[in-house]
Amino acid sequence: MTKRVLLLLAEGFEPLEAAGFTDVLGWANIDGDEGIELVSAGLRPTLRATFGFSVIPDAIVADLDLDSFDALAVPGGFEGAGFYDDALADEFTAVITKFDNASKPVASVCVASLSLGAAGILKGRRATTYHQVGGKRKAQLESYGAVFLDQPLVVDDRLITSTGPGTAIEVAFAFLEQLTSRANADHIRQLMRLPEPAAGWLDKVQVGEAANP
Repeated sequence: MTKRVLLLLAEGFEPLEAAGFTDVLGWANIDGDEGIELVSAGLRPTLRATFGFSVIPDAIVADLDLDSFDALAVPGGFEGAGFYDDALADEFTAVITKFDNASKPVASVCVASLSLGAAGILKGRRATTYHQVGGKRKAQLESYGAVFLDQPLVVDDRLITSTGPGTAIEVAFAFLEQLTSRANADHIRQLMRLPEPAAGWLDKVQVGEAANP
């Protein structure tokens, strides 16, 4: 049975973070043991990505039957590109709340975890985000009631959060494992020629700070 995944895009999303989902789930749809249909959607018919190019999502959120989807994926983005205008908007976070209330998997990359927090689904749950200069984003995540972990990728039951664009592929594989199986995720990893993370990768704290995410 084909699984339907909603890729929820905000204005100013980062392309690499979305690509982790599109590529891993795309490969899984072709060569995996279950079909996966990925549908991209935003709050408007055209979006501008972090680095300036325009993207036309498959649908507008308001036009979708959200109950027809099995899981939700949310890439992060940059404040300077307008990411938080959409990512913290009520219409955006309401989608996240709906998936969580239905006990469906929700995966985010980088500062998209702040959308999960704003949706009210991280209270008492383990999560992470990108370190902003001075710890701004960490403090923001904790203000939503999240239990912050300084790890590249954090899985708390069916919720996945991560620290930056470089984690997008691993988030997508963890997401695929939740949607299907570890064996299927490992099979797709092998076909894509992507190695397992080095030993201890999950225990590494973040290095360096960025001023804009």
